[in-house]
Amino acid sequence: MPTPHMEGITVKRILTALKRCATIGAAALAIVSLQPVSAAQAAPSPVVGGTRAAQGEFPFMVRLSMGCGGALYTQQIVLTAAHCVGATGANTGITATAGVVDLQSTSGRVQVRSTYVYRAPGYNGDGKDWALVKLAQPINLPTLKIASSAQYNTGTFTIAGWGAAREGGAQQRYLLKSTVPFVSDATCRSYSGYSGLIANEEICAGYAAGGVDTCQGDSGGPMFRRDADNAWIQVGIVSWGIGCARANAPGVYTEVSTFASAIASAAASL
Repeated sequence: MPTPHMEGITVKRILTALKRCATIGAAALAIVSLQPVSAAQAAPSPVVGGTRAAQGEFPFMVRLSMGCGGALYTQQIVLTAAHCVGATGANTGITATAGVVDLQSTSGRVQVRSTYVYRAPGYNGDGKDWALVKLAQPINLPTLKIASSAQYNTGTFTIAGWGAAREGGAQQRYLLKSTVPFVSDATCRSYSGYSGLIANEEICAGYAAGGVDTCQGDSGGPMFRRDADNAWIQVGIVSWGIGCARANAPGVYTEVSTFASAIASAAASL
């Protein structure tokens, strides 16, 4: 049975907004409360299992003022999630914060306003969940290269963000990090609420037992791992899921390699 839609966005994606975005409306909360869940899913894990990142450990990490994460694709372009931004066009309403793990620290903190947003063509709430935010000036920090093939789309991934440390919790002052294992499409689709997973556009990652996951406010942040040269490479973008760190409810991430050419082409045009 097709997933019901509300104002053009599937209920599945409204559920994801609850998980990944820092802000959520009452209507979405009402929809979530109506969804049947298994006993294993009914009680969220009290934490997402993260530990505090060291200053400079992930220098490409960016916090966006709408309550999302991102990564420096270039020193003047942030790669984030489409559901975090509005339509493609001029946009000076976003502030990117980088250079610190402590958002309240002023030592080394860089804050730059946006000038333009590019949202993935055809994005309608299902798949294609990527976007670019162009900044008013470059940020002199290392960038995070993206995977251009599926070579690194398995294994163990690193996740990081300033989102909630528990489902429904407050946003974090300090950058938290953790690792999650790859979950196959077939296994992911077998879980309640995940039958709509879009193969070749999305990757699942997490533990069957739950306990470690991205959460509200981590949307748009990178999922990354080491490549053959031991350098960090981005394979995913935090997109959606059911709750935070629940059993049998992995996180779902935009499969970056699928969109690598489109991302590069869009960035070159900004």
